[in-house]
Amino acid sequence: MRLKSRRTLPSEGELVVGDVREVYDHGAYLELLEFPGVTAYLPWSEVATRAIKNIREVLRPNLRLVVKVIRVYRGKGSVDVSLKRVMESEKRKKMVAFKRYAKAATLILGLAEKLGKSIDEAYEEAIWKLEDTYGDPLLGLEMAAIEGVKALENAKIPAEWQEQLMETIKTHIKPKTAKISGILTLKSKARDGVYRIKAVLGRIMETIKSEENIKVRVYTIGSPRYRIELEGYDYKILENTLTKILKDIELEAKKQGVEFSFERLKQ
Repeated sequence: MRLKSRRTLPSEGELVVGDVREVYDHGAYLELLEFPGVTAYLPWSEVATRAIKNIREVLRPNLRLVVKVIRVYRGKGSVDVSLKRVMESEKRKKMVAFKRYAKAATLILGLAEKLGKSIDEAYEEAIWKLEDTYGDPLLGLEMAAIEGVKALENAKIPAEWQEQLMETIKTHIKPKTAKISGILTLKSKARDGVYRIKAVLGRIMETIKSEENIKVRVYTIGSPRYRIELEGYDYKILENTLTKILKDIELEAKKQGVEFSFERLKQ
């Protein structure tokens, strides 16, 4: 899928995604998918770090690549790019970002057709507004799947888009969840130790009352050990919530005279 950019040309040093269109002995020409109408030239010398006898060992028509812009010809509306200067980690990260953007654009452009909107209107009224607010239009759609229409309103998406966009989101967007877990060990020698331990465990639900979009599950795996699992959409929020829970449990355990320890489990 070709995406629409707010810029006519990429910047020097920028990573871009392109499809190989023509391969010659001296290099290849790519079509940049994020910059419609821009041709990128990939010289032989920038294809690979290792020695190759034939450029076609590495390149073929329709091959999709992540390349780095090394020169920009503003007068010609073209750029030179390098494949060998892109690290594997950069390729993976860029391709994930491109696919996420393309997924969001595909969904919104499909909806634009139903609403009688042009491609330009779809970008200006929805895609770019989500990008400006959330940094990634798909993240904006994922936030709407979690928070509802409020996420679209925060991005100033016009009202005429909102209802139909929410229907599209319900059908096509399933936000990924994160999960963290650990083992609580709670011991009491008191006659009413069972009730004391229940009081300690009760602090968990009290702590998360103010937390939205977090699921907590606590169950025994054999006294005196209890497994606690937290699931949500933001790993950092889960970590902060677990920290709060453990602090509150520790305080309640001291109050109840309950021996307390915690072991974090690897995911």
